[in-house]
Amino acid sequence: MNLQNISAWSIRNPVVPLVLFAALLLAGMMSFKKMDVNDNPDIDFPAAEISISLPGAAPSEIETQITQITDAALRSINGVANISSTAREGSSRTFVEFSIGTDTDQAVNDVRSAIDTVRGDLPDGILEPRINRVDIGSGALAYFAVGASDMSLEQLSWFVDDTVSKRLQGVDGMAAVFRGGGVDREIRVVVDPAKMQALG
Repeated sequence: MNLQNISAWSIRNPVVPLVLFAALLLAGMMSFKKMDVNDNPDIDFPAAEISISLPGAAPSEIETQITQITDAALRSINGVANISSTAREGSSRTFVEFSIGTDTDQAVNDVRSAIDTVRGDLPDGILEPRINRVDIGSGALAYFAVGASDMSLEQLSWFVDDTVSKRLQGVDGMAAVFRGGGVDREIRVVVDPAKMQALG
C-alpha cells in the first residue's frame, strides 16, 4: 500500500481506521482520568525581596540614603524586568522581578552581589540586609477586597466567612480560602473575684 493512497484505501476499508480511532480515543480518555491534579502547582516566579532597616530614620532619609542606592545597583543586573520599592520609617523594602525563564537561584545570587557592592555606600547603623527568594508557589494566587456600606465590620466578616468562603470552596480545584482583616468572633468571660474566692 502506497502512503499517498492511504486516504483512498481507508475509504475502501473503513473498519481498520475506525478501530484505530476508537482505540486511540479510549487510550486518551483512560490516560486523562489517571492524570494527577496538583492543588499547588510548582510555579517558579523569578523574583527577590530586599529588606534593609535603619532604626529611627525618617522615610525621606530611607529613600535618599538606602532605597535610591540599592535601586541603582539592582538596575545593572541582567534580566531585571521590574523594580518596586517602598520606603517607610526605619526600613526600605525592594521587590525585584526578573524576566520569565531567568534562573531564580542565579538571580538571587546576583542581587546579593549587587547589594554587597554598594554596602559601603549605605549609612552606618543599618541592620544586615535581608535578601529573600520570593516563592509564590506556597502563597495565595489571588486576593479580593470586600466592602459593604450597609453592614458593620462584624456583619461583613460573618458574611465573608459564612457565604463567600463557602461558595469559593465549592469551586473545583480550590485548595483553601482565608480571610485577612475584619474581626473574629470571641467569647468574653468576666469573673467575679469575690464569688471565685468564696468557692475556693
